[in-house]
Amino acid sequence: MRRRLLGRALPAFVLIAALAGPALAQEALTYQQPPAPIADILDARPTPTASLSPDRATLALYDRANLPPIAELAEPMLRLAGYRINPRNNGPANSRVAWLTGLSFQPVAGGPARAVQLPAGARFMSPSWSPDGKSVALLMDAPAGLELWVADVASGQARRLTEARVNAAAGGAYDWAPDSSALLVRMVPEGRGAAPDVSRPPAGPIIEESMGRTAPARTYQDLLSNAGDEALFDHYFTSQLTYVPLNGRARTLGAPAVHLGAGISPDGRYVLRTAIKRPYSYVVPAGLFPTEITVLDLQGREVHRVADLPLRDNIPTPFDAVAPGPRSVNWRSDAPATLVWVEARDGGDPRVEAEVRDRVFLQAAPFTAAPTRLVDLRDRYAGVTWGDADTALVSSRWFNTRRETRLVVDPSNPGEGRVLLERNYQDRYNNPGSPVTEPNAAGFPVMRFAGDGRVLMSGPGATREGEYPFLAAMDLATGQSERLWTSATGDYESVVGILDDEARRLVTRRETRNDPPNLYVRNLDAPQQGTGAPDALTQFPDPAPQLAGVTRQLVTYTRADGVALSGTLYLPAGYDKDRDGPLPLVMWAYPAEFTDAAVAGQVVDTANRFVRPGGSSHLFLLTQGYAVLDDPSMPIVGRDGAEPNDTYIEQLKASAEAAVNAVVEMGVADRDRIAVGGHSYGAFMTANLLAHTDLFRTGIARSGAYNRTLTPFGFQAEQRTYWEATDTYTEMSPFTYANRVNEPILLIHGEADDNSGTFPVQSERFYAALKGNGANVRYVVLPLEAHGYRARESVGHTLWEMTRWLDQHVKNAPAR
Repeated sequence: MRRRLLGRALPAFVLIAALAGPALAQEALTYQQPPAPIADILDARPTPTASLSPDRATLALYDRANLPPIAELAEPMLRLAGYRINPRNNGPANSRVAWLTGLSFQPVAGGPARAVQLPAGARFMSPSWSPDGKSVALLMDAPAGLELWVADVASGQARRLTEARVNAAAGGAYDWAPDSSALLVRMVPEGRGAAPDVSRPPAGPIIEESMGRTAPARTYQDLLSNAGDEALFDHYFTSQLTYVPLNGRARTLGAPAVHLGAGISPDGRYVLRTAIKRPYSYVVPAGLFPTEITVLDLQGREVHRVADLPLRDNIPTPFDAVAPGPRSVNWRSDAPATLVWVEARDGGDPRVEAEVRDRVFLQAAPFTAAPTRLVDLRDRYAGVTWGDADTALVSSRWFNTRRETRLVVDPSNPGEGRVLLERNYQDRYNNPGSPVTEPNAAGFPVMRFAGDGRVLMSGPGATREGEYPFLAAMDLATGQSERLWTSATGDYESVVGILDDEARRLVTRRETRNDPPNLYVRNLDAPQQGTGAPDALTQFPDPAPQLAGVTRQLVTYTRADGVALSGTLYLPAGYDKDRDGPLPLVMWAYPAEFTDAAVAGQVVDTANRFVRPGGSSHLFLLTQGYAVLDDPSMPIVGRDGAEPNDTYIEQLKASAEAAVNAVVEMGVADRDRIAVGGHSYGAFMTANLLAHTDLFRTGIARSGAYNRTLTPFGFQAEQRTYWEATDTYTEMSPFTYANRVNEPILLIHGEADDNSGTFPVQSERFYAALKGNGANVRYVVLPLEAHGYRARESVGHTLWEMTRWLDQHVKNAPAR
C-alpha cells in the first residue's frame, strides 16, 4: 500500500540531469548561492504586512518570516484529497504557510506602535480581528500542534485560549462570534489516538470502474489513492466543533465530523456547518465528496438541513459548468440569520440552452418556511455584496464571452433584479471598481454608503499612463459614478479603509517609483492633502536599495495583425545606451486568452509603481548586466467564432517577433543575444517558442506542462476536451515538436508540484523527449518544492542556475 507521507532526511543535493556533449550526466551538486548582490537581497528582512481594525482605530502590523530553510519543507507532509498537511501540527504543510513572527499595534490617531509580547521564537498564522476591533486571534505553532491565542489591543498582551489541538487541516480553523466574546474552533477530537498504520502490505488490488456513465474529471493533484489514504484522511480531517469563550469554559457542539467549514450567523444563534462523508473518491478532491450542509444551534443540535449532496465527479468540462444542487451557501451579511445560496437551472451544463442559468435563494430563520427566490441570472453566479434591507448587488459571469453583469436587487421585494452594468471583465480601462465594504457590528462585510445614499466604489483606475486607484460614489438608480478622489499623478495610492462617516478621511497605501509602499492617513478636505502628501503611519524602508538605480520604461509596439502590444523594459543601474551599446536581454512572459482584440491590446504603464524583486524573480538578472523585457504581451485572441487556441502558435510567434523587433530597434538589445523564459504557462510558451522559432538563443522553462494529452479535459483557458479539439491539443504541445528544439533549454521543476496540470512528469517526459532527439538541455529538480519555490536554498539555487545558464548561452555565447 502506497503511503503518502513525504517527510524524509534533508536533501543533500539538487538532482540535475544534463546533456553534456554526447553523454548523459547525473550531477550530484549541493545547493549553490546566486552571485552578489542577489543573496543579500534574498536575506533582507521582509516588509511587515498591515491590517486595519474593524473600528478603524488600530493597525495590526505583522512581521513576516523570510524564506524558510529547506529543513522546514522537509518536515513530514501528507497529500490527501487535494490538501497538503503537516501531520505534526494538523495544519497546512509548511510549503503552503507564510509564517508570521511578530505583532504590534499602531494607533491610527498617531503615536508609537506597541509590540505584543509573544513566546521566544514564536511563529503563527491566520490572524483575524475580532468584530469589535479590540482583539486579534491567531494560530500559534507549538511542538505538539496549533494553539489558539488572542492578543489584546489595549494591553498589548497575548494569551493562549486552547491547548495544541486546533485542527487547521482544511483551513479556516476558527470563526469569531459576532459579539467578540467567543470563537468557534475546529479542534482535534479529545483522546484521538495515533495515526493509522498504513505500512502494512495491501490486502488486495485497487479497483475503479465506470460502467457507461459519463464522468469527466480535470487534472487534480494530491488525490486519495487507496484505503490507507482514506484512513489517514479520516484521522487528520475529523474535527470537533468547540465554542471557546474568551473568559469561561469551552464546550463542544455536536459530534465530530470531517468538517470543511463552520461559521456563526450574524445574530450569534446558529452555526452553518459543511461536512463531508463517505464514499470518498480517488478522482476528485474533498470539496466534491458527498457533503452535508446543515444548521446547528449553539447546543450543537441540528435545526435545519440545507443540502445533502452526492459525490460530484461528473461535472461537465466547460468552464461555466457547475454541479447540480445548492452551492455557495453562506449567511446573508446584513440579516440576523438568513441563508443565501445558488442553484443551477440548466443542470449545471452550459451546453444546455437556458434563459436562466442560476437562481439565488434566501431562507430566514427558523428555516421552516420555503426558500424564496432572490433573483434569476442568465449567467453563472459570481457573488453578492449586501447593503441594507432593500439593497444588494448580485454579480454573474460567463466565461465564453468574458461577460460580467451586475444587478441591483431588493432583498425585501425579490424579483428579476435591475441591470446596473454589463462589461467585459478583462477590460481594464472601463472597470468601474467594486463596492467598498466594511465589517458591520457582527463582523460581516457590507457595502459602505456615502452620506447621500450613493454606494462607495474603489477600483484600480487603469489608464494607458498607469493605474491610478480611485474612490467614487455610484448612484445605483442611474449607474452614474462621481470620482471623489484619485491617486495623484506619479503615485500609486489605494484605499485601505475609511475613517469617518462622510468618507473624507482615508487610510491609504501609497507608493511611487522611488518610495516603498507605506500606510498613510489622508484628509480629503485638508488643502495640503487633497492632492499633496498625506500623514505617514508607517515608515517601511526600501527592502532592496541595491536596485534603486534600475530604470524602466513602457515599450509599445504592434503585432503584424494590428494588435497593440506592450511590455516593461528594465535596464541595469548605470546603463548608458550610447556608451554601453546593446545588452543581453531576457524576455519573461505569460500568455493570456481574449475574446476582444481591443481589450487584448490595452496598455497600462507601471511608471508609478515601486518594484523590487523577491523569491526567484527574473528581475534579479538586472544585477548581472542583463536587460529584462518584463511581461511582454502575448495575447491569444479568438476571432470570427474560432476558439483562441486554434491559432495559438501563429499568434504566439507573431507576438514574440514583434517584441524582439521592438527592443532591437530601440538599440538596447542585440538580436543575437536574447533569451526567453517563463514559469508555469510561461514555461509552456517558452518551449513552444523554441520549437517554432529561431528568435532566441536559449530558454528557461520553470514548472511547466509540455504535453497537453496529459490534461485531456481542459487546461488554462481551453475548455474543450482533447477529443473535441485533438488537433489543437497536439499542435499546442511542445512535446510534439521536441525534435525541432534546436536552442539550449533549461528545465526547472519542483519535485512536489501541487498545481493542477503541471505534474513533475511533464518536465520529466519532456526532458526525455529532448534528450532522445539530441537537444542541449539541462533538467533541474528541486526537492520538496511545490509549484512556486519557497526554501531559501531552492530559491538561491534556482537563481544560480538561471544566471549561469544565461551567461553561458547568451552573454558569453559566440555568434550564431
